Amino acid sequence: MNYSTLKKTVALSFVAALAVGAAKAQTSDAPMTSSATSTAKVFGGRGQYNTFSLGANVGIVSPFLATGGSNDFTDFKAQLGYGVSLRDQLAHSFGLQLDVNGGKVAGDNSSAAGGVAYGRRSFSTSFVSGTLSGVVNVATIDYIRRKNAVNFFLTGGAGLLWYNPTMVMANGSTFDFKAVSGHETKELIIPVGVGVKFRLTDALALNLGYKETFMDGDNLDGTYAKGTTKDHYSYGYGGLEYTFGPKSKPNLDWVNPVAMMYDELYDAELRREVAALKSRVSNVENAVADLKKDSDGDGVSDQFDKCPNTPAGTVVDGAGCEIKFPVIDTSVFVRKGSQPMVKADAYSNIQFDFDSSVLRTSSYPVLDATSSDLRSSSASVTLNGYASSEGTAAHNLRLSKDRANSVKTYLVNSGVDAKRIKVKGFGETHPIADNSTEEGRIMNRRVEFKK
Repeated sequence: MNYSTLKKTVALSFVAALAVGAAKAQTSDAPMTSSATSTAKVFGGRGQYNTFSLGANVGIVSPFLATGGSNDFTDFKAQLGYGVSLRDQLAHSFGLQLDVNGGKVAGDNSSAAGGVAYGRRSFSTSFVSGTLSGVVNVATIDYIRRKNAVNFFLTGGAGLLWYNPTMVMANGSTFDFKAVSGHETKELIIPVGVGVKFRLTDALALNLGYKETFMDGDNLDGTYAKGTTKDHYSYGYGGLEYTFGPKSKPNLDWVNPVAMMYDELYDAELRREVAALKSRVSNVENAVADLKKDSDGDGVSDQFDKCPNTPAGTVVDGAGCEIKFPVIDTSVFVRKGSQPMVKADAYSNIQFDFDSSVLRTSSYPVLDATSSDLRSSSASVTLNGYASSEGTAAHNLRLSKDRANSVKTYLVNSGVDAKRIKVKGFGETHPIADNSTEEGRIMNRRVEFKK
């Protein structure tokens, strides 16, 4: 692509941008629906706003940067630069912008000894660039005005630069790169910049900015310094930017989110909705409080307590009614199978059926006698559970602990403080009889009391 073709492309791009902008501007005369003319909402989306804008700018191009850096020439000559931009504001604080810029960058060695360095007196380079950048608005909220009036922004992106350097050599002769090579040079560039935007009207803004462009090459000034430096240039500019779209929609650039949120919070309909929501929340909180209310402290809420005002410490069932445990005279004799009658002694071993942790009814007298003794004293007890050798060791360990817990549950339900009862499971270890016989295994299925 030669330089003249690039200039034609820039001109056509500018005309096309104007055509697109005009087409969008015509939509402002079309009838708008009620949704389009309604007040914008904070979370209503981009469709509420005008976001497409076209800008034109002009300024000064220099091979020197405000942030410093090396240069192959000692002095610069201010040259004219110009450009057009197309931007789509994707969000309140961010947009994408396509820039096409042209102009010249020039410098000389008038401050060098003899006015010559690297065998060159001066250079002048014509260029055209195309870049795509992100534009980030900062400090966009104006707390004094309902609508922003000044936006500060940062830009950064990437693109391509086409250029043709011409030099004046030490002997006064000129050198034109394009005349020798037959084409312009093309390089990757990275532009970064800052700027400030002033609102003239909702659609028209004045932009003032400064941009530094870094490139992946050392031929912009026609001087290759053995690859020790990379060329760069800066562009200070001013310009106008016009945002297209119907007048019924605000420009996303100038929206003040704080003011919008304030308006929404004071919207009458929203306030009614908030009040209704608060009422519903209050009703739910009251219902939860009622569900949790337990006047007699028996662990059953008043709404489900069928026996209110039970005395403190009373053991109750799920309906809140006292559980009346049968009083068993431990002096009564009981019969075990075909064995002669024996007395139910407290702390006697509790036996279990094969692979079961369910208490036998024949164990109740022993458990009641044990409970009576524990409730009448301050003693504590450890329940050691055991199993016979059938099944795996892991299964027998779990089974032995379940048996001990069954005994603990009975004692606690009969009024013994749970803190005074500890539970241990020993599985098939510590047998008291031979596990190779059924009689021995029956004796090993047990829970022992350690007072």
